[in-house]
Amino acid sequence: MGTPDAAEVARRRLLVDASLIDARFLDVRGVLRQVPWLQVAECELERCVPVRPFPVRPGRRIAPGWWWSATDERLVHYGFGAMRTQVMLLDFDRSVTALACSPVELVWQGRGGRRVGHVPHLLARLSDGSAALVDCAGRGGVSRRLAGRARVMEAAAATVVWHYRIAGPPDPVLAANVRWLAGFRHPRHAAGADTDAVAACFERPRPLVEAVREVGDPLAAWPAVFNALWSGVLRADLGRPLHEQTVARVARAGER
Repeated sequence: MGTPDAAEVARRRLLVDASLIDARFLDVRGVLRQVPWLQVAECELERCVPVRPFPVRPGRRIAPGWWWSATDERLVHYGFGAMRTQVMLLDFDRSVTALACSPVELVWQGRGGRRVGHVPHLLARLSDGSAALVDCAGRGGVSRRLAGRARVMEAAAATVVWHYRIAGPPDPVLAANVRWLAGFRHPRHAAGADTDAVAACFERPRPLVEAVREVGDPLAAWPAVFNALWSGVLRADLGRPLHEQTVARVARAGER
């Protein structure tokens, strides 16, 4: 085995022993708790509110706000525009069973004994029981500070069999399509039409407008179709602009 190069030595210096990392969060009663990071898998962080308040910064186009999560049917408090976009995409992701914004702070001792704390922007509970920590990077890319802390986040997540990633701006076409479908994410939009009838119209791939005409009243059918696309009942290529001639089909087993 050769001698590690300078980059590998630097990487090792940035990693922190996970047993020396603590997790700080507000429990369901609003009480601040601090536990060893290795015990974090026992905590329902996806039910926690943000561990720190989101500041309102003058000049920003999008201020902190609330997103109604169709995944777990509750309001999720986000801090800024890029975070809202990623919340939307996680809410659309069928492998996500619950999500929260900034519910936990990881705390450790850095160089010289200096206390370091980092709050990942998002936490998503996944269908396999694990979780993902996500930081959001804007159009400016990943800052040097975040890049350094990301190494610690990735290593800490791995110790509890979780995942960590930095999410950059999504494909604009995909984001626009999901944003449109998100407007129909509430179950009430499926109530105006027979959902079984909607699905039956897409047993074979066909344009949306063709199936809508077959379902009946378009004022009831279109919201139901969009809700079915959001919920995964129907599948379509969302990498292309969504329009009435978009071809969709019923999701096969394992695709939802």
